[in-house]
Amino acid sequence: MNDTAHDPAIARPGVFSLVIRSKAALYAAWIPLLRGGGIFVPSVRDHRLGEDVLVLLSLLDDSVKIPIHGHVAWVNPPHAASNRPQGVGVQLPDTEPCRELRKRVEGLLAGALQSSRPTHTI
Repeated sequence: MNDTAHDPAIARPGVFSLVIRSKAALYAAWIPLLRGGGIFVPSVRDHRLGEDVLVLLSLLDDSVKIPIHGHVAWVNPPHAASNRPQGVGVQLPDTEPCRELRKRVEGLLAGALQSSRPTHTI
Protein backbone atom coordinates (compact mmCIF):
# COMPACT_ATOMS: atom_id res chain seq x y z
CA MET A 1 0.00 0.00 0.00
CA ASN A 2 1.28 3.46 -0.88
CA ASP A 3 0.68 5.86 2.01
CA THR A 4 2.22 8.92 0.37
CA ALA A 5 -1.03 9.85 -1.40
CA HIS A 6 -2.72 10.05 2.01
CA ASP A 7 0.00 12.06 3.72
CA PRO A 8 -1.24 15.69 3.65
CA ALA A 9 2.30 17.03 4.04
CA ILE A 10 3.28 15.33 0.79
CA ALA A 11 -0.01 15.81 -1.08
CA ARG A 12 -0.04 19.61 -0.65
CA PRO A 13 2.76 21.81 -1.88
CA GLY A 14 4.67 23.84 0.67
CA VAL A 15 3.83 27.54 0.55
CA PHE A 16 6.46 30.18 1.30
CA SER A 17 6.43 33.95 1.39
CA LEU A 18 9.83 35.43 0.57
CA VAL A 19 10.65 39.14 0.67
CA ILE A 20 14.01 40.17 -0.79
CA ARG A 21 14.79 43.78 0.09
CA SER A 22 18.27 44.33 -1.30
CA LYS A 23 20.38 43.46 -4.32
CA ALA A 24 22.87 41.74 -2.00
CA ALA A 25 20.11 39.48 -0.65
CA LEU A 26 18.90 38.83 -4.20
CA TYR A 27 22.42 37.88 -5.29
CA ALA A 28 22.71 35.45 -2.36
CA ALA A 29 19.32 33.86 -3.11
CA TRP A 30 19.44 33.70 -6.93
CA ILE A 31 20.47 30.34 -8.44
CA PRO A 32 21.49 30.96 -12.07
CA LEU A 33 22.83 27.41 -12.51
CA LEU A 34 19.33 25.92 -12.56
CA ARG A 35 17.72 25.77 -15.98
CA GLY A 36 15.33 28.72 -16.04
CA GLY A 37 16.83 30.07 -12.83
CA GLY A 38 15.97 29.44 -9.24
CA ILE A 39 15.54 31.12 -5.90
CA PHE A 40 16.74 30.02 -2.47
CA VAL A 41 14.10 29.98 0.26
CA PRO A 42 15.20 29.65 3.90
CA SER A 43 13.23 26.90 5.63
CA VAL A 44 13.71 24.74 8.70
CA ARG A 45 11.25 22.11 7.44
CA ASP A 46 12.42 18.90 5.80
CA HIS A 47 12.03 18.96 2.03
CA ARG A 48 12.64 16.45 -0.74
CA LEU A 49 14.13 17.02 -4.15
CA GLY A 50 11.31 17.29 -6.67
CA GLU A 51 8.76 18.40 -4.06
CA ASP A 52 6.23 20.89 -5.43
CA VAL A 53 6.23 24.27 -3.69
CA LEU A 54 4.64 27.68 -4.10
CA VAL A 55 6.79 30.73 -3.40
CA LEU A 56 5.19 34.17 -3.13
CA LEU A 57 8.15 36.41 -3.94
CA SER A 58 8.44 40.16 -3.37
CA LEU A 59 11.49 41.88 -4.85
CA LEU A 60 13.08 45.03 -3.48
CA ASP A 61 10.53 47.86 -3.14
CA ASP A 62 7.84 46.15 -5.23
CA SER A 63 4.84 45.19 -3.09
CA VAL A 64 3.52 42.78 -5.75
CA LYS A 65 3.95 39.13 -4.78
CA ILE A 66 5.12 37.02 -7.71
CA PRO A 67 3.78 33.45 -7.47
CA ILE A 68 6.31 30.78 -8.38
CA HIS A 69 4.87 27.27 -8.72
CA GLY A 70 8.15 25.37 -8.79
CA HIS A 71 9.84 22.35 -7.35
CA VAL A 72 12.70 21.79 -4.95
CA ALA A 73 15.92 21.38 -6.92
CA TRP A 74 18.42 22.08 -4.13
CA VAL A 75 18.45 21.33 -0.40
CA ASN A 76 20.72 22.89 2.22
CA PRO A 77 20.45 20.67 5.31
CA PRO A 78 20.84 21.94 8.86
CA HIS A 79 24.46 22.86 9.59
CA ALA A 80 25.36 23.07 5.89
CA ALA A 81 28.97 23.68 4.89
CA SER A 82 30.37 27.23 4.99
CA ASN A 83 27.58 28.40 7.32
CA ARG A 84 25.02 28.34 4.53
CA PRO A 85 21.45 28.69 5.79
CA GLN A 86 19.09 25.74 5.91
CA GLY A 87 16.51 25.83 3.13
CA VAL A 88 15.69 24.92 -0.43
CA GLY A 89 16.42 26.07 -3.94
CA VAL A 90 13.26 26.30 -6.01
CA GLN A 91 13.61 25.94 -9.77
CA LEU A 92 11.50 28.41 -11.73
CA PRO A 93 9.09 26.74 -14.15
CA ASP A 94 9.19 27.54 -17.86
CA THR A 95 6.28 29.99 -17.84
CA GLU A 96 6.07 33.50 -19.24
CA PRO A 97 5.85 35.17 -15.79
CA CYS A 98 8.92 33.26 -14.60
CA ARG A 99 10.85 34.06 -17.79
CA GLU A 100 10.05 37.73 -17.13
CA LEU A 101 11.15 37.32 -13.52
CA ARG A 102 14.45 35.83 -14.64
CA LYS A 103 15.06 38.75 -17.03
CA ARG A 104 14.27 41.20 -14.25
CA VAL A 105 16.58 39.49 -11.75
CA GLU A 106 19.41 39.23 -14.29
CA GLY A 107 18.95 42.94 -15.06
CA LEU A 108 19.08 43.86 -11.38
CA LEU A 109 22.17 41.71 -10.87
CA ALA A 110 23.94 42.76 -14.09
CA GLY A 111 27.66 42.33 -13.61
CA ALA A 112 27.30 40.68 -10.20
CA LEU A 113 26.34 37.29 -11.68
CA GLN A 114 29.98 36.68 -12.62
CA SER A 115 31.15 37.43 -9.08
CA SER A 116 32.97 34.84 -7.01
CA ARG A 117 31.19 35.93 -3.81
CA PRO A 118 29.49 33.03 -2.05
CA THR A 119 25.72 32.61 -2.19
CA HIS A 120 23.29 30.58 -0.11
CA THR A 121 23.88 27.58 -2.40
CA ILE A 122 27.40 27.73 -3.86
